[in-house]
Amino acid sequence: MAKSRAQRKAERRAREAAAQGGVESDSQAQHDTQVPKSGDIAEIEAVEAGIAAGAGEKDLETPDAPKQELSGKEEKRKARQEEKRKKAEQKKQEEQQLAKRQKQAQGERKRGGVIAFLSSCIAELKRVQWPDRDTLIQATAVTVVFVLVAAVYLGLLDLAFNWLVQRII
Repeated sequence: MAKSRAQRKAERRAREAAAQGGVESDSQAQHDTQVPKSGDIAEIEAVEAGIAAGAGEKDLETPDAPKQELSGKEEKRKARQEEKRKKAEQKKQEEQQLAKRQKQAQGERKRGGVIAFLSSCIAELKRVQWPDRDTLIQATAVTVVFVLVAAVYLGLLDLAFNWLVQRII
């Protein structure tokens, strides 16, 4: 079994004491390294000392301290309170958003219909990504060619159906 640093230190002291004339047994050195109280007890005593000094119990809690277990009723009550708090917070946020939308709507309604339309048109035109000259020429050519092809196709269909209707009548 590996010895702790405190045990090795106590044994070294025992050897030094034996070398100076005092005889200390290994069991005494072992006893000297034993902790007289557990960490839990030391923590409780420290908390009690802090409370006696005037600090609140919650201020003295350590992160790894065991939590007090709540009964089922207390847990349910706390869960309901937490749920109510979340609902109230959500409702408050919704009300703020609604108020914000209403302010925006009122601001838009104040302007006249024609003026509002023109201002929205100007805003849209500012967002348009205008093509350069080469792209504009290419897009125009594609459009004209497509219109010509569609006109020829529909013209031929019109002639065919016209001839068919004339033969039937």
